[in-house]
Amino acid sequence: MALNARLDHRNPLVFDTHELGRRPGAQQRLTRSVDAPRDLGIKGVVGVPEGAPVELGLRLESVMEGVLVTGTARADAKGECVRCLEPVELELVADFQEMFSYPDADERGRVIAEPDSDAEDDEDRLFIEDGLFDLEPVLRDAVVLALPMQPVCQDDCPGLCSECGARLADDPDHHHDAVDIRWAALQGLAGSLEDGEKDEMSGAEPGVDEKQEK
Repeated sequence: MALNARLDHRNPLVFDTHELGRRPGAQQRLTRSVDAPRDLGIKGVVGVPEGAPVELGLRLESVMEGVLVTGTARADAKGECVRCLEPVELELVADFQEMFSYPDADERGRVIAEPDSDAEDDEDRLFIEDGLFDLEPVLRDAVVLALPMQPVCQDDCPGLCSECGARLADDPDHHHDAVDIRWAALQGLAGSLEDGEKDEMSGAEPGVDEKQEK
Protein backbone atom coordinates (compact mmCIF):
# COMPACT_ATOMS: atom_id res chain seq x y z
CA MET A 1 0.00 0.00 0.00
CA ALA A 2 1.45 3.38 -0.97
CA LEU A 3 2.24 5.64 1.96
CA ASN A 4 0.58 8.61 0.29
CA ALA A 5 -2.71 6.77 -0.33
CA ARG A 6 -5.67 8.45 1.29
CA LEU A 7 -7.98 6.08 3.10
CA ASP A 8 -11.67 6.86 3.43
CA HIS A 9 -12.98 6.17 6.93
CA ARG A 10 -16.46 5.74 5.43
CA ASN A 11 -15.30 2.63 3.58
CA PRO A 12 -16.64 -0.35 5.59
CA LEU A 13 -13.36 -2.22 5.07
CA VAL A 14 -11.29 0.63 6.52
CA PHE A 15 -10.72 0.37 10.29
CA ASP A 16 -9.68 2.97 12.85
CA THR A 17 -6.91 2.18 15.36
CA HIS A 18 -7.00 5.46 17.32
CA GLU A 19 -8.89 3.88 20.19
CA LEU A 20 -6.33 1.09 20.38
CA GLY A 21 -3.46 3.54 20.65
CA ARG A 22 0.20 2.72 20.26
CA ARG A 23 0.63 0.94 23.58
CA PRO A 24 2.29 -2.46 22.89
CA GLY A 25 0.10 -5.25 24.20
CA ALA A 26 -3.16 -3.31 23.98
CA GLN A 27 -5.96 -5.23 22.26
CA GLN A 28 -9.32 -4.46 20.72
CA ARG A 29 -12.01 -6.80 19.36
CA LEU A 30 -14.33 -5.74 16.57
CA THR A 31 -17.22 -7.30 14.66
CA ARG A 32 -18.62 -5.85 11.49
CA SER A 33 -20.95 -6.92 8.68
CA VAL A 34 -19.94 -5.54 5.28
CA ASP A 35 -21.11 -5.90 1.70
CA ALA A 36 -18.80 -8.03 -0.41
CA PRO A 37 -16.77 -6.01 -2.93
CA ARG A 38 -16.76 -6.97 -6.57
CA ASP A 39 -14.78 -10.05 -7.68
CA LEU A 40 -14.30 -11.41 -4.17
CA GLY A 41 -13.06 -14.92 -4.89
CA ILE A 42 -11.67 -16.87 -7.83
CA LYS A 43 -12.95 -15.09 -10.91
CA GLY A 44 -15.01 -17.27 -13.21
CA VAL A 45 -14.93 -20.22 -10.79
CA VAL A 46 -16.36 -19.48 -7.34
CA GLY A 47 -16.72 -16.43 -5.11
CA VAL A 48 -18.89 -14.29 -2.88
CA PRO A 49 -21.46 -12.37 -4.96
CA GLU A 50 -21.01 -8.61 -4.96
CA GLY A 51 -23.09 -7.02 -2.21
CA ALA A 52 -23.59 -10.27 -0.28
CA PRO A 53 -23.05 -9.95 3.50
CA VAL A 54 -19.60 -10.79 4.87
CA GLU A 55 -19.36 -11.19 8.64
CA LEU A 56 -16.02 -10.08 10.08
CA GLY A 57 -14.60 -10.83 13.50
CA LEU A 58 -11.31 -9.06 14.24
CA ARG A 59 -8.76 -8.81 17.01
CA LEU A 60 -6.42 -5.83 16.86
CA GLU A 61 -3.22 -6.03 18.87
CA SER A 62 -0.79 -3.16 19.24
CA VAL A 63 2.87 -4.11 18.84
CA MET A 64 6.06 -2.07 18.45
CA GLU A 65 6.00 -2.19 14.64
CA GLY A 66 2.30 -1.50 14.18
CA VAL A 67 -0.99 -3.34 14.60
CA LEU A 68 -1.33 -7.11 14.25
CA VAL A 69 -4.78 -7.96 12.86
CA THR A 70 -6.16 -11.46 13.33
CA GLY A 71 -9.62 -12.32 12.11
CA THR A 72 -12.19 -14.50 10.42
CA ALA A 73 -14.51 -13.75 7.52
CA ARG A 74 -17.73 -15.72 6.99
CA ALA A 75 -19.95 -15.59 3.93
CA ASP A 76 -21.87 -17.71 1.42
CA ALA A 77 -20.00 -18.34 -1.82
CA LYS A 78 -21.46 -19.42 -5.15
CA GLY A 79 -19.96 -21.06 -8.17
CA GLU A 80 -20.35 -23.88 -10.68
CA CYS A 81 -19.48 -27.55 -10.33
CA VAL A 82 -16.45 -28.25 -12.51
CA ARG A 83 -17.78 -31.73 -13.32
CA CYS A 84 -21.47 -31.31 -14.10
CA LEU A 85 -21.75 -27.49 -14.36
CA GLU A 86 -24.59 -27.33 -11.84
CA PRO A 87 -24.74 -24.33 -9.43
CA VAL A 88 -22.76 -24.76 -6.22
CA GLU A 89 -23.25 -22.95 -2.91
CA LEU A 90 -20.88 -23.33 0.01
CA GLU A 91 -20.17 -21.70 3.34
CA LEU A 92 -16.95 -19.73 3.33
CA VAL A 93 -14.82 -19.42 6.45
CA ALA A 94 -11.56 -17.55 5.83
CA ASP A 95 -9.00 -16.98 8.59
CA PHE A 96 -6.26 -14.40 8.26
CA GLN A 97 -3.52 -12.59 10.16
CA GLU A 98 -1.64 -9.56 8.91
CA MET A 99 0.72 -6.90 10.24
CA PHE A 100 -0.10 -3.28 9.43
CA SER A 101 3.06 -1.26 9.99
CA TYR A 102 3.42 2.25 11.39
CA PRO A 103 5.22 4.49 8.91
CA ASP A 104 8.30 6.17 10.41
CA ALA A 105 7.33 9.64 11.63
CA ASP A 106 8.81 12.61 13.38
CA GLU A 107 7.55 14.10 16.64
CA ARG A 108 4.72 15.80 14.78
CA GLY A 109 3.54 12.55 13.17
CA ARG A 110 4.76 13.48 9.69
CA VAL A 111 6.07 10.62 7.53
CA ILE A 112 9.84 10.64 7.04
CA ALA A 113 11.03 9.11 3.79
CA GLU A 114 13.89 6.68 4.11
CA PRO A 115 16.35 7.14 1.22
CA ASP A 116 17.95 3.74 1.83
CA SER A 117 14.66 1.82 2.15
CA ASP A 118 13.98 -1.04 -0.24
CA ALA A 119 11.08 -0.02 -2.51
CA GLU A 120 10.26 -3.64 -3.32
CA ASP A 121 9.93 -4.49 0.38
CA ASP A 122 7.59 -1.51 0.86
CA GLU A 123 5.33 -2.79 -1.92
CA ASP A 124 4.78 -6.01 0.03
CA ARG A 125 4.06 -4.24 3.31
CA LEU A 126 0.74 -2.85 4.47
CA PHE A 127 0.76 0.43 6.38
CA ILE A 128 -1.39 2.34 8.80
CA GLU A 129 -2.19 5.82 7.58
CA ASP A 130 -3.49 8.45 9.95
CA GLY A 131 -4.54 5.67 12.32
CA LEU A 132 -6.50 3.83 9.57
CA PHE A 133 -5.87 0.58 7.73
CA ASP A 134 -7.58 -1.01 4.74
CA LEU A 135 -8.53 -4.67 5.23
CA GLU A 136 -9.67 -5.31 1.64
CA PRO A 137 -6.38 -6.69 0.19
CA VAL A 138 -6.01 -9.03 3.18
CA LEU A 139 -9.64 -10.17 2.86
CA ARG A 140 -9.24 -10.88 -0.86
CA ASP A 141 -6.13 -13.01 -0.34
CA ALA A 142 -7.75 -14.94 2.52
CA VAL A 143 -10.92 -15.66 0.55
CA VAL A 144 -8.98 -16.97 -2.46
CA LEU A 145 -6.97 -19.31 -0.23
CA ALA A 146 -10.10 -20.56 1.55
CA LEU A 147 -12.10 -21.34 -1.61
CA PRO A 148 -11.71 -24.59 -3.59
CA MET A 149 -9.94 -24.18 -6.93
CA GLN A 150 -12.25 -26.83 -8.42
CA PRO A 151 -15.64 -26.71 -6.66
CA VAL A 152 -17.92 -29.74 -6.97
CA CYS A 153 -21.59 -30.18 -6.08
CA GLN A 154 -20.70 -33.40 -4.25
CA ASP A 155 -17.47 -35.31 -3.74
CA ASP A 156 -18.58 -38.25 -5.88
CA CYS A 157 -20.19 -36.21 -8.67
CA PRO A 158 -19.86 -38.37 -11.82
CA GLY A 159 -19.97 -35.36 -14.13
CA LEU A 160 -21.39 -35.32 -17.66
CA CYS A 161 -21.53 -37.97 -20.37
CA SER A 162 -18.60 -37.39 -22.70
CA GLU A 163 -20.70 -38.37 -25.72
CA CYS A 164 -24.02 -36.58 -25.24
CA GLY A 165 -23.47 -34.25 -22.27
CA ALA A 166 -26.18 -35.78 -20.08
CA ARG A 167 -25.78 -35.32 -16.32
CA LEU A 168 -24.82 -38.77 -15.08
CA ALA A 169 -26.06 -38.18 -11.51
CA ASP A 170 -29.62 -37.91 -12.88
CA ASP A 171 -29.36 -41.27 -14.66
CA PRO A 172 -26.83 -43.66 -13.07
CA ASP A 173 -27.63 -46.31 -15.73
CA HIS A 174 -26.94 -43.94 -18.62
CA HIS A 175 -24.60 -45.45 -21.21
CA HIS A 176 -23.92 -45.76 -24.92
CA ASP A 177 -23.23 -49.07 -26.70
CA ALA A 178 -19.55 -49.10 -27.46
CA VAL A 179 -18.56 -50.24 -30.95
CA ASP A 180 -15.03 -51.41 -31.70
CA ILE A 181 -13.86 -49.23 -34.58
CA ARG A 182 -12.11 -52.23 -36.17
CA TRP A 183 -15.36 -54.21 -36.34
CA ALA A 184 -17.21 -51.09 -37.46
CA ALA A 185 -14.89 -50.89 -40.48
CA LEU A 186 -15.48 -54.54 -41.35
CA GLN A 187 -19.22 -54.10 -40.93
CA GLY A 188 -19.09 -51.16 -43.28
CA LEU A 189 -17.14 -53.19 -45.83
CA ALA A 190 -19.57 -56.09 -45.51
CA GLY A 191 -22.47 -53.72 -46.05
CA SER A 192 -20.85 -52.35 -49.21
CA LEU A 193 -20.33 -55.87 -50.58
CA GLU A 194 -23.93 -56.80 -49.88
CA ASP A 195 -25.16 -53.68 -51.66
CA GLY A 196 -22.93 -54.50 -54.64
CA GLU A 197 -24.22 -58.06 -54.86
CA LYS A 198 -27.80 -56.80 -54.76
CA ASP A 199 -27.06 -54.38 -57.59
CA GLU A 200 -25.53 -57.17 -59.70
CA MET A 201 -28.49 -59.41 -59.04
CA SER A 202 -30.93 -56.70 -59.93
CA GLY A 203 -29.01 -56.01 -63.13
CA ALA A 204 -28.90 -59.65 -64.15
CA GLU A 205 -32.55 -60.41 -63.63
CA PRO A 206 -33.83 -58.47 -66.66
CA GLY A 207 -31.37 -60.32 -68.98
CA VAL A 208 -32.46 -63.71 -67.72
CA ASP A 209 -36.08 -62.85 -68.33
CA GLU A 210 -35.32 -61.76 -71.91
CA LYS A 211 -33.61 -65.09 -72.70
CA GLN A 212 -36.49 -66.98 -71.23
CA GLU A 213 -38.92 -65.01 -73.40
CA LYS A 214 -36.95 -65.89 -76.53
